[in-house]
Amino acid sequence: MAKNDSTDLERHVSARGRTQLIKQVREKINELGIEYIYYQFISVTGRIVGKGIPADHWERTAAKGFQLVYGATANLFVDRHGEYIGYGPEAAELVGIPDPETFVQLPWDKRIGRVFCTCFRNREEKVNPGGHLTSDCRGNLRIIHDEFKKKHGLELRAGTEPEMMWLKRGEDGQPDGGFSNPYCYHIDQFESLRPVSMQVIKYARAMGLDMIQGDHEDAPGQLELNWQFDEVLRNADRLSTYRQICAQVARENNLIACFMSKPFMGVSASGCHHNVSLWKGGKDVTNKLGHDKLPGLKDSFSYRDGGDNKFMPDTKDQQKPGKVGLMAIGGIMAHLGALTAIGCSTVNSYRRLWDTGFWAPVFADWGYQNRTTGMRVSAPGRFEYRAVDSMVNPYLMGSAILKAFDDGLQNKLDPGEPEERNIYEAMEAGKEVKKLPMSLGEALDRLANDEVIKSAMPDEMYKVFHWYKNDEWEKFMSTVTDWDQETYLDCLP
Repeated sequence: MAKNDSTDLERHVSARGRTQLIKQVREKINELGIEYIYYQFISVTGRIVGKGIPADHWERTAAKGFQLVYGATANLFVDRHGEYIGYGPEAAELVGIPDPETFVQLPWDKRIGRVFCTCFRNREEKVNPGGHLTSDCRGNLRIIHDEFKKKHGLELRAGTEPEMMWLKRGEDGQPDGGFSNPYCYHIDQFESLRPVSMQVIKYARAMGLDMIQGDHEDAPGQLELNWQFDEVLRNADRLSTYRQICAQVARENNLIACFMSKPFMGVSASGCHHNVSLWKGGKDVTNKLGHDKLPGLKDSFSYRDGGDNKFMPDTKDQQKPGKVGLMAIGGIMAHLGALTAIGCSTVNSYRRLWDTGFWAPVFADWGYQNRTTGMRVSAPGRFEYRAVDSMVNPYLMGSAILKAFDDGLQNKLDPGEPEERNIYEAMEAGKEVKKLPMSLGEALDRLANDEVIKSAMPDEMYKVFHWYKNDEWEKFMSTVTDWDQETYLDCLP
């Protein structure tokens, strides 16, 4: 393929090695009998959007892409004033270009393949034609990570812990409680959901997720299934894929796969802790996961392995992270308020923080094995960022963590000493600790005043995010709820 550097789109299409990858996808299409392909990208809220195109048109679509309205990056939703969020009907259409290395077969219908895409401005735009579409959160993460690697010589690896709940579906199709009892780590409750969990694991392994462990958590129908950590973009793709898999398994079992962070009060919410580390070096290793022939390109089955974990202790204290790790923690601590708007991105997210007694992080502090703080060192060489729930957009979260780390490393930020006491006991002893934002509105204000974290959502990405989430907050504040009526309906005279 001839190299053309005149636009971001053309540079992406003509990238070194892409021609060979496109040919490998065609070989997989023929080998697997693929008839149809889902071309998908990620909206501001983490939804999967895109188009389906017959596999006969793979080469043409790989070269030219497909078009879709810009507003798809905001789910094509309208705000409370009836205006389309982000982009009006007069806006041009984006161009989605498939990333062939992400191609994989859908195990529940083997006639269909799936490929992630990067989005660009239309080739005919008057301003910046063919430029990277800055409201493409997946494309942003790749760009921000590449910039971080070039600047610091380090890459971010992440492992996410997606808790979610399997709800029964009533005769009216609406949720009818959790499938199992809220007994944490009970194998009997795990066993009750075995047909579901095993089908999820089967599909996940077929799509490149190296599943490593799972358990029943302490809410009705709540499971957590984990896969091997990896480079931050691939891990985000796998979390999106996992959500698609859960939705499909729910359809097959007449259940609801619920990623809402707090559907029930009085029991634990669904978090999505991010375990992160910075590495120098390493290589990709392909894990076939029992397949004789991979049902997709090998990148979907590859993981970063080896290298030098720069979060490991570099002193005699085997708990305390090394210098790089401490500065990275310093970056997180400096920006926890703004980060909360991304990790806890819904009105419902803050039910999790207000329902006390269930280990949800409320205070802006850090420690070792301390689940009462917003961030903890969960193991040597690994930080667990806890102020994030199951509704998170992992691409926005990954970009924001990279910006916080960059600030910490560049400015040598000191996080202070770790808190080893229960944070509530420390506060009773006189320690002053700031709270995280306790509502979506407050978190959005903190984000608006934090230029470092805002830079994780460049240009139109922040415009779309703020518009969408501020409208969500305003809709909530302008709604009369059952609680309002129960509390105030007959309070006077």
